[in-house]
Amino acid sequence: MRAPQIGFDQLVQAFFVRRLINQRGASTRTVESYRDAFELLFGFIEGRTGKSPSALSMADLDAPTILDFLDHLETERHNSARTRNARLAAIHSFMRYAAMRDPASLAITTRVLAIPAKRFDRPVLGYLTRDEVAAILAAPDRRTWSGQRDAVLLAIAYNTGARVSELTGLRVRDVLVDRQNAVHLHGKGRKQRVIPLWTNTAAELRAWLDRISPAPEAPVFPNRAGAALTRSGSATASTVPSPSPNNAAHRCAAGRCHPTPCGTRPLSTCWSQGPIWLSSPCGWDIPAPPSPINILKPTSPPKKLRSGAWPIQARRQPGSDQATGSWPSWNTSDYVQSADPNTTMKTMHSQLSCT
Repeated sequence: MRAPQIGFDQLVQAFFVRRLINQRGASTRTVESYRDAFELLFGFIEGRTGKSPSALSMADLDAPTILDFLDHLETERHNSARTRNARLAAIHSFMRYAAMRDPASLAITTRVLAIPAKRFDRPVLGYLTRDEVAAILAAPDRRTWSGQRDAVLLAIAYNTGARVSELTGLRVRDVLVDRQNAVHLHGKGRKQRVIPLWTNTAAELRAWLDRISPAPEAPVFPNRAGAALTRSGSATASTVPSPSPNNAAHRCAAGRCHPTPCGTRPLSTCWSQGPIWLSSPCGWDIPAPPSPINILKPTSPPKKLRSGAWPIQARRQPGSDQATGSWPSWNTSDYVQSADPNTTMKTMHSQLSCT
């Protein structure tokens, strides 16, 4: 193989500074993720060959070494296939850049780029029961400063369906409680969105803001040192043996828990994506049909809604939150199909009135 046109140390530095930051404008978290991948890779090679990172060359990053490194992640570090693929993506990105800057190493980069990502099973998204959600929200001790912080964090997570990183990165300037009850979230991939807050959540958040720094750049959820709460710190927000607040929030946003249908998404959008759990105006969780109607693309002319067509005729028992009723039918002919999804859903949801 011909001598490299650029030193390996210079190539790595140029990849991070010129390629990721200057050319691609990668976010700080992306750069940190790529940095961690190379730290693990260089540490693996040093432990295997005895070469320090400063003495490495492109020849040391051949395909067999990369495959052994990926196996090391799964077997010894017990990383998941998803994490393995994230490390491989960082290596692939570097190899594509190296192929352009150092054509002499094209044989090595081509073989490494041929390593495929590993396929993995995607678990079915579940949901939390009313008792589980109530236990999570009631877990923090509101008599303490940290307990009050954790209670507000969990309430916002449940309300908005935000990621843990979005909650820990929330700043005072992102809280919109003066003219509207909402929070401005900065999500993964530089995606931004404004999520409305329920009245009780906004009241808790407004009371919490009086206990922290009013500076616009101050974190909404600080630790005892005044810095932003970390991901590991947020993991201690709930002490009940239930799913993490991040999973609970995403399940709420996915429409599989109460109190609002599909969290902050339109009801018609959620209904069209598969079986969900609806919440009636009375506060009951009512399962949707196992075979939802395609309200976005009706396949037959609109039909008149027959009397009592809604599959649940629910009635609240005195002194109980449980609803009882019969399940007449799941046939699609029992429902109105309309060209306007919003009209259809309003008609169907109006049947869930308190009696």
